[in-house]
Order: sequence, then C-alpha cells, then structure tokens
Amino acid sequence: MPELIEVLSKEDIARRIADVAETISHDYRDSNLALVCALKGAFVFMADLGRAITVPAQIGFLGVSSYGKSTESSGKAVVTKELDLDVTDMDVLVVEDIVDTGLTLGFIMDYLTSKGARSVKVCTLLDKKERRAVEVQVDYACHMIPDGFLVGYGLDYAEKYRNLPAIYHLKL
Repeated sequence: MPELIEVLSKEDIARRIADVAETISHDYRDSNLALVCALKGAFVFMADLGRAITVPAQIGFLGVSSYGKSTESSGKAVVTKELDLDVTDMDVLVVEDIVDTGLTLGFIMDYLTSKGARSVKVCTLLDKKERRAVEVQVDYACHMIPDGFLVGYGLDYAEKYRNLPAIYHLKL
C-alpha cells in the first residue's frame, strides 16, 4: 500500500488561492480574460480559482498529457481533448495543477498562441522549478514545492487520488 505524507493542507491551498486570485483580478481588470484549464489535473484548482477571481472571464478546457500511468513524464505532450473555446484576441491565463519539466506547459502555450490568443500567461497551483527541462514563464504560482511525486487536489497517480482535499507526497 502506498504511503501518503501531507505536503499542503486544504487550508493552506485555499488561503494561497485567495491571494493569487486577488492579484489576477487586479492584473486583468481591463482585459478580455479566458481561463483555460489544463485537464485533468487542474480541474479542482480551476474551480476554486475561477470562483475567487472577481473580473469577468470565459472558461475553456484543454486536455494535454505527458504522464500516462507513470510517475515520470514521457517528454512528449499530446492533446487528449481539443480546446472548447475560441481564444482569438483574448488574454489567456492557463490554469495548471503543476509545472514540472515545463514540456507540457510549453506545448500548451504554443498551442494557444497558434489558436490566436492575444497573450498567454500561466497560473499554477504547484511549481517545481528545479525540475525544469525547458524554460517556461510561470506568472502566478501558488506554491513552490520540492521534488517528489504529489497527489490530491486534482493530481493523480494512474487516475487515483485526485479526490483528496489536500496535497500529499506519494511514496510507492
């Protein structure tokens, strides 16, 4: 049985989301904002962040994956669900669960630019900066976290553990 060690409590997560949402609301007060959720991992974060942002925003969903059933990125991102929102001339804020190697995020940013987004910025719940394989700009990060495989609050291992209310280090 895997061991779960709490890294961030649901209270820590909620507090930081409120702070980041306030900053985003200020920064996008005069924008045509689109929040694009990177599925599946960011759906929980997107729901909480979206409710906390106080400026009008459209919401879209994009499925991209590079993990499959492994704890290591395959290094190749693939679209698993096409974007369901026209982002032409919009200021897009990508909502990610975790930025790790940067490979998936780089792919998403290029994809959204190719769809006509006016600007593309990034908000992530978790930033693992020391694991970057490619340079990507994270504009809003709720938590900087150390290495380790994390689950909960939308993050999974082989499609399990997304439902946990906090974030845990998974030890297999």
